Amino acid sequence: MVVPCVLVLSYAFFQRGVWGGVEYTFTLENFARVLDPLYAKIFLNSARIALTATVVAILIAYPAAYAISRAPRMSQPILLFFAVLPFWSNYLIRTYAWIVLLNREGLINNLLRWLGYTGEPLSMLYTESAVITGLVYNYLPFVILAIYSTLSRLSPELMEASRDLGAGPIRTFLRVTLPLTLPGVAAGGVFVFVLSIGNFVTPALLGGGRFQMVGNLVYDQFLTANDWPFGAALGAALILTMIALLLLQARATAHASGERKGEAAQ
Repeated sequence: MVVPCVLVLSYAFFQRGVWGGVEYTFTLENFARVLDPLYAKIFLNSARIALTATVVAILIAYPAAYAISRAPRMSQPILLFFAVLPFWSNYLIRTYAWIVLLNREGLINNLLRWLGYTGEPLSMLYTESAVITGLVYNYLPFVILAIYSTLSRLSPELMEASRDLGAGPIRTFLRVTLPLTLPGVAAGGVFVFVLSIGNFVTPALLGGGRFQMVGNLVYDQFLTANDWPFGAALGAALILTMIALLLLQARATAHASGERKGEAAQ
C-alpha cells in the first residue's frame, strides 16, 4: 500500500514532458493547480455527491441492520448473507445492471407502461440521481455490516434498564441505542464517503460523463491528457483527504469508547 502511494506522491513534484509522461524537474506547480477554482469546484461537487450517497446509505442501512440484529439468532447469518450477496458479482456487472433498469427502454419504464403509464419514458439514466443510486447500491453492504457489528454487541440489559426507568421504545432508541451505535454509523459512513469520492466507474457509466468527479479527473489526466504529474497531485490530494477522514473517524470512535468506559467506571 505504501509503495504505490509514495510513487504517486513523488510524480506530483515533477513536470509534464513535452510529449506527455514525466520530466524529472522539481516543481510545486501541480499542487498549485489542484487549488485552481476549476478543480476545487470538481472536488466540492464530488464531496457533495459522496456525502449525499453516504446519508442515503445510512438511512437505508440502519433499519436493515437493526432488523437483522433483532431477528432470531439462527436467522441472522442468513440475513447477513443476503445483505452481502451483491459482492459475489463483479462491480461492473452490478453497475451495468442499473443501466438495464434505468434506461428509457429499461425494465422500470417497461413496467410503468405495463401498469398503464402512457407519457414520455422517464429519463432516469445519465443523471446525478442515477450516480448516487449506483454508489449507494454498491457500498450499502459496508454500512449494514458496520452498524450491525455495533448493534449485535449491545447488551439487552441496557434496553431493559431503560424501560424499567420509564422510557418508551422511541426514547430508549434515541437515548440509548442510537448513541451507543454511532461509532458503527460513523465507520460505515466514512467507508461510503471515501469510496464514493474517488469512484470513477459509476459516474462514467451511470452519469454518462456528464458529472465529472475527482476519480474521473485523475483517470483523464493519466490516460487521456497524459499529464502524469498533475494526475499524481490530484491523486495525492484525494489520498490525503481519505486518510484525514479515516483518522478523524478512528479518533472519534476511540473518544466515544473512552467516554463509555469512564461512565461504566463511575
